[in-house]
This record gives sequence, structure tokens and C-alpha cells, in this order.
Amino acid sequence: MTPLLAVRGLTVRYGPSGRGRPAVDRADLTVEPGQVVAVVGESGSGKSTLAHALAGLLPDAARVTGGEVAFGGERVDGMRDRAWRRLRGRRIALVPQDPGTALNPLMTVRAQLAEALRLTGTARPGAAALEDALGRVGIPDPAAVLDRHPHQLSGGFRQRVLLGMALAGRPALLIADEPTSALDTTVQKTVLDLIQEVAARDGTSVLLITHDLGVAADRADRVAVMTEGRVVEEGPADRVLGSPEAAYTRLLLDSVSRPLTGPAPSTRVPRGGEALLAVRDLRKVYPGGTVAVEGASFTLERADTLGLVGASGSGKSTLARMITGLVRPTGGSVLLAGAPVRTGRVQFVAQNPYTSLDPLMSVGRIIAEPLRALRTGTRAERGERVRHLLEDVGLPTEVVRRRPSALSGGQRQRVAIARALASSPDLIVLDEPVSALDAVTRAQILALLRRLQDKHAMAYLLISHDLAVVAAAAGRLAVMRDGRIIESGPTAEVLTAPEAPFTRELLAAVPGGRPPA
Repeated sequence: MTPLLAVRGLTVRYGPSGRGRPAVDRADLTVEPGQVVAVVGESGSGKSTLAHALAGLLPDAARVTGGEVAFGGERVDGMRDRAWRRLRGRRIALVPQDPGTALNPLMTVRAQLAEALRLTGTARPGAAALEDALGRVGIPDPAAVLDRHPHQLSGGFRQRVLLGMALAGRPALLIADEPTSALDTTVQKTVLDLIQEVAARDGTSVLLITHDLGVAADRADRVAVMTEGRVVEEGPADRVLGSPEAAYTRLLLDSVSRPLTGPAPSTRVPRGGEALLAVRDLRKVYPGGTVAVEGASFTLERADTLGLVGASGSGKSTLARMITGLVRPTGGSVLLAGAPVRTGRVQFVAQNPYTSLDPLMSVGRIIAEPLRALRTGTRAERGERVRHLLEDVGLPTEVVRRRPSALSGGQRQRVAIARALASSPDLIVLDEPVSALDAVTRAQILALLRRLQDKHAMAYLLISHDLAVVAAAAGRLAVMRDGRIIESGPTAEVLTAPEAPFTRELLAAVPGGRPPA
């Protein structure tokens, strides 16, 4: 049988005339009809470059300099843009990683979905075709969603819209690039179920790009492992992930298990003294009556870590923004050391290091920004502080002049953490700080946060959809649903003997069946 996709010796380079170091280096990969193949590897391993090369979507700075790609037995690696546009959407479709940036915030779902259908050859797609495309990916009331903008949808619904756009032309191959990295376990399971169901129904093959080995183990027939641009191991999923032959595959698997067995940074019994952070009956109601947070109360001691988990739309991020002062509460109070929160005492590390750092600023200016805003020190003193912060987060001083685009995802997140440390805060709110990172980098960042907390005695409020991360990093855990905290307590107790049915649902949805604690 002719493979649907056959990649042989593919090499992709960046830089002038394709002379740079290869991002994909002589890669071999095969996808059979109806098969799910996962490509796994750490940040910078080349897996996303491979995905974009296979979809004909490499940026101008990159080019294929060797090897060949055959789709359905025909070479496609040398095709011109016009030929790619005829193939893409109709035969090959790509679901990108971040629906927050992949969807146009100024266009309605209707306009974007209609554009996707036109690219597959539907001249004037009507409402019925649009609703059918959304209905096929499990959106319960498609007509109500069509005239909304992306920001009016939850993360899970945005990802479904992207999936609906990609599958509108019923492609033979779906390339899904980290399709669930920013989603909680229940929504992640729903989206992966949808991909699997649609693929089985339409006979679509899936190339799943993921840093989550649990997702690969749970969903893939075969797994290819990449590092430094090369495929170092490939084979049936149970063999590669159960009895790996390559040393790098063993390193990846070890990095997954290490956060689960390492000591949490704050597992001591609370002293019962005055709390650093006291949240009392916090409430947020948006115009129109939408209740985002209802009656949230908890305390957090100095040098302690509280993990906050919940489904998409549960109110976690709204709660975090009220604590940091970015959103004004409708009711309740937030006190830090018994007083209203003062500027600089609470800092925030966002989920996506790609979008949270100003791409036009140097690393040095980014880290010094809070010091300039607070008018702290002279220019020379701020420069010295930046150098100390870079050392604190494990970055070489030479990155001070670089821009974020010249850094890896893990390095960018270290810069974001250094910026948060600049004002010597009492509390750092970490909103999904490692969800966009691979297993190796995730373990490094969690270890870094642990060291920094030991050194500076800061408190962390850690928002995460990954129960393994919370188990590794938080001494206490609170679970949110529909704007309310429905369960809280010591992390080990909540994860091993949950009382709330929804907490049990979260645990049951962990991909790969791996325990979070």
C-alpha cells in the first residue's frame, strides 16, 4: 500500500540562502491512511518546523534544502504556492497551536469559517454549510456561535472552531500542532476525542505534534521522537514509550515522571499565623449579568504555593486578574499582609512567553521595565539588577541585548520570571506558566520556581490545567467550577481522595491514564 505521507531525508534550514543550521535534519517519517502518528520532542527539536513544511507553510526565512515529501505517491516538496493553495485545505489541513492568535480577533466566526470553506472550493457557503461544519466538531448550538468574535468564546470552543475550519474540506491528512496544550484536562479530552472521532468517520489520517507524552501514548498508533532536527526513534507507540531504544526518548520519559516524584516547594503544614494573601468573598459580574467569580475565599501564607485548577471558563483567570489588580472586583476584598495590594508587591507571569514579551524590546529593557515604572534606582543600578536577575533565572548575561524572537520558549519564560522578580514581590501569580513548554523544559522551569521560592520566600498562586504540575509545585490545591471554589485542601489529599464529582472528572480525564500524584 502506498503511504499517504512519505518523508525521506527532509532538511529545512533558516537563514540567508538556506545556509543556516538545519531546523529539520534528514528526517524520515511515514503516515499510512487512517493512521494517527504523533511527533514528540522538546522545544526547538524541529517538530513544528516539520509540520509547517508538510503543510507548505514555512516562513520566508526557511526553505527545504534536501530530501523529498510525497503525498499520495506524488512529490509535493517542490510545489509552487498556487499548487499548495489547491492542496491545502482540500487534501491537507493544519490546526495551529494557539487559537488565540490563529483566529482573527476582528472577524466573526461566520466570516472566518466562510473563508475556510471558500478555500476548499465552496463558492458561496450558506448558513447550513457553516452550521454543519461547526456541528461536526461538537459545537451544540452552531447558529449562536457564528456571529460571535473569538474573544467571546472559551478556549475549548475556539479550538473547536479552528478544528471545524480545518476539517471543512474533509482532508485526507490533518496536521494538529499542539492542539490542546492550553486546555484543561476535560476540554483536552473532548478535543482529542473529536479529532479521533472525525478522523475515524472520514478516514482522515492525523499527524499529531505534541510535547505531551501522555497524549501521544493515549492517542497515537505510532510515535516519532525528534531532537535537534532529527527523528531519533520511530515505531509503535507502546514500544517507543514502553521500551525506548534511544537515550533521548528515555530522557523525555524521565522528565515526565520527575515533576511527579520531586518534592513540592511548599508542603509544610501552614503555621496558622497571619496570611500574606487573604481573599474574602471575591465576586465579579460582567455587564449583562454574566457571573465570572462568585464568593471566592482563601488564604495564602508567605513562601507557600496554592494551586488553582478548573475547566476552561471556570473563573480561574478572572480571579487571578482581580488579585493582581488588572480587573476590578464587583464585591469582596483582596488584602496583602492585611492591606490593599500596592503596586509592585504582586507580579504576574502569563501563560504564553511568545505573546507576553514585547517583541521590539531587548531582554534587558523587558526585565528592567518594572523598575523604571516604579522609578527604582539609577540607570546603572537597574542594569546591575538585571544582570543579577538573569543569573537568578539561569540565563547568560549575553542575552541582555537579544530580542525575544532570538530565544527559545523556555528562555522566554525565564525572562518573564526575571521581569516578575524585578520589584522583589511578595506574591507571584503564575497563569499556566509551563503549559506551552515541552516535558524537559517544563521540569527545568518548575525546578527554577522551586529554587527561587526557597531563596526569596515568595508566595505563588499557580493556575494550571495540568494536575501533574500542580502535584509537583503546590502544597495546597483549590478546584474551581462555574466561578466557585468547590473543593480545597492539601494537594495530596485532594488528588488522592477527591470529594467533589468534578474533581474526580478532572482526574479521570488525565491523558495516558498517568496519575497526577
